[in-house]
Amino acid sequence: MRGGATGKRRTTVGFGGAPPPPPPSIEQQRHLFNSRDSDASFASSRPSSIGLGGRASDDRSSMIRFINAFLSSHNSLISIRANPVPSVKDISETLKFILSKLDYPCDSIKWDEDLVFFLKSQKCPFKITKSSLKAPNTPHNWPTVLAVVHWLVELARFHQHLSSNSTSEPEANSMNFFAIQSFSHFIRGEDDKVNELDSEFLGKLEAEKTSVAETISGCEKISGELEAKLESLRKGPSKKESLEKAKADLENDVNKFRTIIAEYTEKNPALEKVVEEKDKELKAKEEERERISKENKELKKSVELQNFSARDVERMRRELQAVERDVAEAEVARDGWDLKAWELNSQIGNQFHQIQTLSIDCNQALRRLKIDIQFAVNERGKTPAKVMGVDYKSVVKPALCSLYDGIKGSLTEKMEELVTLEHQVSEMASKIKSKKSLLGSIQLQINELEEKMKLVKKETQELTTKCDLEAKTLVESLKTEASNLEVVEKEAAEFLKASEVRLQEAEKQSEEEVQACAAQLFALIDSISKQKEYMDLKILEIKTGVADTASAVSEIYKANFKKHLGI
Repeated sequence: MRGGATGKRRTTVGFGGAPPPPPPSIEQQRHLFNSRDSDASFASSRPSSIGLGGRASDDRSSMIRFINAFLSSHNSLISIRANPVPSVKDISETLKFILSKLDYPCDSIKWDEDLVFFLKSQKCPFKITKSSLKAPNTPHNWPTVLAVVHWLVELARFHQHLSSNSTSEPEANSMNFFAIQSFSHFIRGEDDKVNELDSEFLGKLEAEKTSVAETISGCEKISGELEAKLESLRKGPSKKESLEKAKADLENDVNKFRTIIAEYTEKNPALEKVVEEKDKELKAKEEERERISKENKELKKSVELQNFSARDVERMRRELQAVERDVAEAEVARDGWDLKAWELNSQIGNQFHQIQTLSIDCNQALRRLKIDIQFAVNERGKTPAKVMGVDYKSVVKPALCSLYDGIKGSLTEKMEELVTLEHQVSEMASKIKSKKSLLGSIQLQINELEEKMKLVKKETQELTTKCDLEAKTLVESLKTEASNLEVVEKEAAEFLKASEVRLQEAEKQSEEEVQACAAQLFALIDSISKQKEYMDLKILEIKTGVADTASAVSEIYKANFKKHLGI
């Protein structure tokens, strides 16, 4: 009897003939569950407090806060408000979002069917139907829907907790995970899966070994390159030394330019003095020549006016010869002074050309040093600063000092970089040593695992024989259970026929009740229409009576008013 009763209970779950072959598809189960929820009267007959299980309004607000906290933690733009009741769109989007977090495939059109099927498959304590999901924000359906959403949020948090713990454990110890999986397959007698798992695990180990070897080889290459760079830096001149050499060369050039400029500045005043003296002498000579020319003119006039004798002529001839001698000597002296002035001018021109070439070299050196100072030589300058175009002490010297300070700072930075590179090389060497030691330990582990695998294979071969014997016994037991199942199927068919007869009777009764209710409804509608007509007639009578009384009252008032006025 117990076996028959249990058989009858099982047939109620699979309402539709013989039970489906194990395991049933998702579409078949969804169709079976949806066939039960087609009638909306089941949900409408429930009280509104069932969804929350008798909780108060404070519990509802705490549930809404809990749901909003879950949605905000997953960066969702949806939120449920407590008062007023949220819209249908917000509730449906919230349910879809929670189903997506539970990794349950949900159809955008038939999401309500998927939700009902999911809740029944997960044995949700709160009952909900498709018709209630079409209008979930009504006062009758909202408590139940809120309880379902709260339950789904708790389930999603539980799944997240399980997934986080389950993903961390195998990653922490892959060997234990492999042993558990292989032993579970071995106990079930799944030898093919055991072999596949072994090959897969060995492949992973080989891949990990090759990846570690590649990383070590890459590290060794990097260390070799860094060592070569270190050796080249140690053997060759460092950046500091090269910069110091460049700095020394520049300082030597600057000192040379300083000495040359100092020499020219020292020579310039002496040459200027000589030129001034020569100018004075030339002015004195010109004054003497003008004075002599005036005296000669006066003498010629006096000679022309005087009467000359032979002695006077000879005396005058001697004086003229002496004057001619003085003139020739003066011309010779003037030619000598002209030659000296020309030599001085040529010397000054050569020195000026030298200054120009030196200024060009200085300008090129300053451009190389990226200093925005250029010498512009001026022929008419009287001071060294005006001749060179730039004052050395106020402009050039501060720029060179700042350049010297910048070179010092860059040298310190380069030294710090060199120290950091040496630290990096030492760290890379230590890492390479650790990787080599790790590779050796991994190789030892691989050897140990291979030995263990051999032992496991031997044990599996021994256990396969035992499993074969157990399989034979299971086949015999399955045959006996198949005969029992045939008996159960017969009982289920009988129960199905009886239930169909009952269902037809229930349908007839419901149709008769519906017809009776419809007749009562039509009678009630007729009585309401008659009452409405009667009320309309009464209202018209009252309106006419009120109009008559108003006209009578107005006439009486007019007559009294005329009497009062004495008309």
